Amino acid sequence: MAKIVDYKESGVDVEEGYKAIDKYRVQAARTAVPGLLTDLGSFNGMFAVPKGIRNPVMVSGTDGVGTKLDIAFKMKKYDTVGIDCVAMSVNDILCCGVQTHFFLDYLACGTLDANIAGELVKGVAEGCVDAGCALLGGETAEMPGFYDAGKYDLAGFGVGVGEKGDMITGKNIKAGDVLIGLSSTGVHSNGYSLVRKLVTDFNEPFLAGGKETGRTIGDVLLTPTRIYVKPVMDVLKKYRSSVHGMVHITGGGFYENIPRMYPKAKEGGKQLVSVIKRSSWDIPPVFGELIKRGADINNVYSTFNMGIGFILAVKSSDADAVTELFNRHASKFSKPGIPDMKAYQIGRVAYSDRQISGELKGSKDMTLFED
Repeated sequence: MAKIVDYKESGVDVEEGYKAIDKYRVQAARTAVPGLLTDLGSFNGMFAVPKGIRNPVMVSGTDGVGTKLDIAFKMKKYDTVGIDCVAMSVNDILCCGVQTHFFLDYLACGTLDANIAGELVKGVAEGCVDAGCALLGGETAEMPGFYDAGKYDLAGFGVGVGEKGDMITGKNIKAGDVLIGLSSTGVHSNGYSLVRKLVTDFNEPFLAGGKETGRTIGDVLLTPTRIYVKPVMDVLKKYRSSVHGMVHITGGGFYENIPRMYPKAKEGGKQLVSVIKRSSWDIPPVFGELIKRGADINNVYSTFNMGIGFILAVKSSDADAVTELFNRHASKFSKPGIPDMKAYQIGRVAYSDRQISGELKGSKDMTLFED
């Protein structure tokens, strides 16, 4: 007679899953916003289309945290990477001028620990609160034998709704537009496969300018990605028509992401390019530390955000006012332990006589640097 085996013996602990869900419900309740129609735990999540939108367009984004998770687990600090998970999607959605309305997460692991899962989702909820969106639902998948014990993955996706005529698509970008860069909190969530090659002891003291900071390098690397939704939407209330394009600096750094702001990268048949003044903003010390440890200085702008996490192409006549408004209102969006966001005029849109052929995404011919 075959041996009787229950689900727990196969590696799936249903009771631990119930404990995790109880923790999720507490966190999801913090994120409730107008339009939310269902509680966490339903088979699906329902959200009402916001009133007053005549021609609604749904905008979605999805992403994961990547190998930054490995540092979180080595440091046993689980409550910040959920913020990264939310930030990666809501900042992408923001690039067309839309605020995310709801978010769903996906947590996968080999062996579920309800306390760890609860901390991860606590971070997701914190990110949702910062972005002003509801945590509508999610999935926790315990897959013994597929993931090693102690290994987790975290991803998610968001959806926002906006007026079709208000979408910022890059079609209005013109030569002479000013590029306004918004400061990052540090490395954010991209480039961590390289970071983990360069840093092996995450408990090392982190020095800035040769001075103790009271933080470890692991703490610095786990600083969550800045969520730009509220400060950018604040500016768009007054200057939406002057903002011609926006870009979230993620994997691929400046070179891969800035060209994505241009739908065809031409104006009247002439090639448009971005000209970036490298000395126009303060680069956080963490990037100097990574270069000191061996990151190729010739490739850091194609790997990391280098201190600028979000860029807007703005009509030149309004660029000063937009920059001033960002900086004047920065303290309204402060987060404990995170430096206030700063806005810098980091460059301009210009014409180029270069012949650029093939796939434009990632082309170094479309993003030019000057000192």
